[in-house]
Amino acid sequence: MIQPGARTPAPEPLVLVQDLANTVDLEMERDQLRSAADLASFAAEHGLRLTFGADDLAEVLEFREALRDVCQAHAGVDVPAASGAVLERRLSRAPLRLALGADGSAVVQPAADLGGLDALVARMAADIAGAVVDGTWRRLKACAADTCRWVYYDRSPAGRSRWCTMALCGSRNKMRQYRART
Repeated sequence: MIQPGARTPAPEPLVLVQDLANTVDLEMERDQLRSAADLASFAAEHGLRLTFGADDLAEVLEFREALRDVCQAHAGVDVPAASGAVLERRLSRAPLRLALGADGSAVVQPAADLGGLDALVARMAADIAGAVVDGTWRRLKACAADTCRWVYYDRSPAGRSRWCTMALCGSRNKMRQYRART
């Protein structure tokens, strides 16, 4: 997926999470997920051969926005209680398991018997767990501009980026602040 300001996409394993969050462009009012078939295509693009029902679309859109709220929290905004409840409900239906390798390695992965939306959410939950461990999770952020909220990976040295790109949303915000002062 093309990133604003030529940003580099998030590292694996966060690409699936970032790409799901960015299936909607708020400024252009375009949503890539308009049907269960669109959702199946999205999953297939990420190597997941899953089928979805009509009810799954509404749930994944709700989950997407809750994920976006969590990413915005990484920039200093509290996660709304409603979004926390959505995540709790959705994640509870997507169990994970710990798999141990012959070499003693351990990896969190989705439970084997999952399908559809539960499998998609479990894959993202496992990816997020890995990102928490390697320290990359908190750098996945949502743009602070309410009209944008694009999810980007903050590669700044201090990890304090607030805008998808300074050339777009950051510049607009600075101009608004300037106009308010003058």
